[in-house]
Amino acid sequence: MPQLSVIVYGPNTQGHLTELLDSLEAHPLPDAEVIVAAVGDWARETAEGHAPETIVVPLPDGTGDAAARAAGAARASGRWLHFVRAEDGLPAGALRLIAERTAELDGAGTPVDVLLSDHVTTTWQTAASPSRDGRFLAAVGRESLTLDQAADLLRLTPLLGNRALRADFWRAHEERLTTDDEPHAAYAALLHAGRVACLNQVAYQKRVLRPESLPPLAPEERLALIDRYESLLSLARDRRAARRVLYVLMVRDLLRTFAREDLPDPVAREFFRRASLAAVRWRPEGHQRPAGLEGVRHALLEEGAYTKYRAFQAANRARRAARKAVRSRRRQVSTRVRDHQYRRALSRPVDPDLAVFAAYWDRGVACNPAAIAAKLGELAPHIRQVWVVNKENTALLPPGTDHVVPGTRRYWETLATATYLTNNVNFPNAVVKRPDAIHLQTHHGTPLKRMGLDQMDHPAAAKGLDFAALLARIDKWDYSVSANSHSTRMWERAYPARYTSLDYGYPRNDVFYTATAADVRAARERLGIAPGRTAVLYAPTHRDYEAGFTPRLDLAALADRLGENTVLLVRAHYFYGGAASPLSGLRRSGRIIDVSSYDPVEELCLAADALVTDYSSIMFDYANLDRPIVVYADDWETYRTTRGVYFDLMADHPGQVARTQEELAEVFVSGAWRDDNAAKARATFRRRFCEYDDGRAAERVVRRVFLGEPEETLPPVLPLEERTPAPTPEEATA
Repeated sequence: MPQLSVIVYGPNTQGHLTELLDSLEAHPLPDAEVIVAAVGDWARETAEGHAPETIVVPLPDGTGDAAARAAGAARASGRWLHFVRAEDGLPAGALRLIAERTAELDGAGTPVDVLLSDHVTTTWQTAASPSRDGRFLAAVGRESLTLDQAADLLRLTPLLGNRALRADFWRAHEERLTTDDEPHAAYAALLHAGRVACLNQVAYQKRVLRPESLPPLAPEERLALIDRYESLLSLARDRRAARRVLYVLMVRDLLRTFAREDLPDPVAREFFRRASLAAVRWRPEGHQRPAGLEGVRHALLEEGAYTKYRAFQAANRARRAARKAVRSRRRQVSTRVRDHQYRRALSRPVDPDLAVFAAYWDRGVACNPAAIAAKLGELAPHIRQVWVVNKENTALLPPGTDHVVPGTRRYWETLATATYLTNNVNFPNAVVKRPDAIHLQTHHGTPLKRMGLDQMDHPAAAKGLDFAALLARIDKWDYSVSANSHSTRMWERAYPARYTSLDYGYPRNDVFYTATAADVRAARERLGIAPGRTAVLYAPTHRDYEAGFTPRLDLAALADRLGENTVLLVRAHYFYGGAASPLSGLRRSGRIIDVSSYDPVEELCLAADALVTDYSSIMFDYANLDRPIVVYADDWETYRTTRGVYFDLMADHPGQVARTQEELAEVFVSGAWRDDNAAKARATFRRRFCEYDDGRAAERVVRRVFLGEPEETLPPVLPLEERTPAPTPEEATA
């Protein structure tokens, strides 16, 4: 009996079934069967032309979704069922993730009926946009719960594709789940389930077809939305928590539908009347309306005040239009003033003793620019340094840091007259490259993922990037800093221009060779790590197909498994800023410490005995310390396909690789994280990616770029075997 039956159902709409079956054929799973409930001849012919082991259930044109799902399920022999619409998609590795998680649940003892997962959405205009479901999945973690314990799971996008159903559960409730209204079936599956579990990973791709390419929806069909929610609320009548969530979702969706401008007045009036009755009939006891304008909308709906609501809508539209016009005029005036001030500043001579620094889109003093600025202060104190920092981050600057806020008059004057402009990203398009100015691009990591022009084939990563504007920014570079020959080659490919590559190492990594035992002890003391404890830094990267940071591990369970002597330092990617809310419920001291806002990250590396990461460039930096690294690659196939990569990390990894949380825990419990195999892999990785880092990168950059010294006078890069990394925590406390 296979673990998973994938039931593809529906017609071959716009030919997308071919793409779906091609992807399934390219990534077969031994413990899964594929059944295609093919509606119409085109779907049947397409399915029969693919892998011979695919089970094809031919159905006549016009067969509805519910009947197609039922026909496919009738042929299924798997323990779990995963329904996939024929026009949708499955990311690479999705079936493996679902099969492994369901097998884990089957072995847990307590039956689970529904497994929920995350998804991305592709439209006729966009590719693989992340959902906002991750925060709800993360809140549940890896436990199985009843819906009464986790009613917020009803807030997940109502798709059958983002939930796998236990086959016995489907058969017991098939009649109740058989409807052409997919959202109704998705909600009903949760309401009938005994227990549910979550997989906080992307395992489905929802495709939204261009509405103009589909048969128009009759206005009267909008009324079915009210019937859907009334049916679901009736089903949840005795489930207080679920009913409260469903009621909020119902009122939200009813108001959104009513706000559409394509409803004829008679239909709109009838929709509003019935929606008002439903809002009153199903309002939970003690329900509080939201504050502000949304609360007004709710009140008018419950009152059934159609005319008042329409007047309220008109007033809001007029107010928004007026505000938009005012903002537009202000922007135009501000732009003209800025351009005038900037042009005047550009007419002045450049200041040979003025250097501008910025990092991470003006977040503050950090990364390679910070290390270069510090060394510049030692070797050329006569050069005045000014940092570009966002207004909200100015309070976090080191005391006495001269800085400018983007958009201000002094900002434009400073950028116009500086001789040296250093950044680890690009300066804005409006910044003019003056002939006497020197632009230094330091980058902020060794590239595993595709960058620059190489993102053209990966639209989910590029997200509308203007490649022509990118090339214009690249053309301003005079120098590009590189940590290894791999980076040099990839930068030349991703950012093709006439800059000079400085193969000097990353200045931010100098500290990994210059730090002393006292520095290591001090870093651990600041973090509250008791002597003798093993500190593991967990630093996952950003995923373009996720809307926000959600821990991909059950951190509390992992900490318990690793034992009292291990401390987890958990750091969310900087793209999420202060949004690492899923960490807020964890212990802030003891065995789990949220270090998402801790700077500099180099101190965290010095304090850690080992690093756990996925695809973050921190692994290349941490490798300089020659300490254990474990790659947690639970969604490698999805990341590789969606983001694009320059090499196979599964083959060229820096230590050990774990694909599941259990494997990760076992790597540490067994001691494999620091065994000979891990050390050999790390040594190979270091030879390739720590090529130029030896503790003197910042000095080379300053002497070459700021002091104008010729290449042959700079300190040569030490061979790897002659370098001495900072002491390990164990050595520092010996």
